Amino acid sequence: MALVLSEELLRPFRDDPRRAAVLTDFDGTLAPIVEDPEKSQAVEGTSRLLDDLAEEYGCVAVVSGRPLRFLRERLGCGPKVRLRGIYGLESSREGEPTEDSEAEQWRDAVAAVASRGDTDAPPGVSVERKGLSVTIHYRTAPDAAPWVDTWTAEQADATGLLRHPGRMSWELIPPVPVDKGTTVLDLGSGYDAVCFIGDDRGDLPAFQALDELARRGAYILKVVVDSREVPAELLHGADISVDGPAGAVDLLRKLAGLP
Repeated sequence: MALVLSEELLRPFRDDPRRAAVLTDFDGTLAPIVEDPEKSQAVEGTSRLLDDLAEEYGCVAVVSGRPLRFLRERLGCGPKVRLRGIYGLESSREGEPTEDSEAEQWRDAVAAVASRGDTDAPPGVSVERKGLSVTIHYRTAPDAAPWVDTWTAEQADATGLLRHPGRMSWELIPPVPVDKGTTVLDLGSGYDAVCFIGDDRGDLPAFQALDELARRGAYILKVVVDSREVPAELLHGADISVDGPAGAVDLLRKLAGLP
């Protein structure tokens, strides 16, 4: 069971920020979950806070299933904040964007599935195009969950794309060895203290990556953003829990040494 946040848990980060990495998800973590994914907005003040942290810490990054374009538009952070879109298939460091070359070969297949989704989806089910992936949402049509489950499984079988479960959604992504786990391992390697803040099943690989960093000698902190929809396995695997995106941003403030 996750513990309540205490200053002692943050001490390894505050003692030597340049030797520490602060990594976080976006949706449900920095931004409340909303019915329309395109209307998602980070908690007020988040962008400036991330920029302030990036001036102090060795690595500050947002690792999200959202495309890089979306993260740049919503956050508007300076170049020192590293952005990893589509779980790491898209990246930005010092403001320069790059894409995974192997995943790029699947762009047409992803687009074709998205087009089929537009045609096939029942009322209330929405298709979110992300370029290198596509997410089928049923938050506004919960009764359509079985249809989305079956349809995305059929599309995965037909195309070779992989399915990822999300909050009242299924995502289809290229079958390349990149996820939040590999991305967190890459970003966090070499630092003495590493934390990751997440809220959904897709963040489990990030927690597993932190375990690997711990085996290599790093101090780690697995933070779950609690809600009615948080997966039990993520909550049970966390070191601490915070209350919603406001709690996640409050944790970032504490890491920045702010009241």
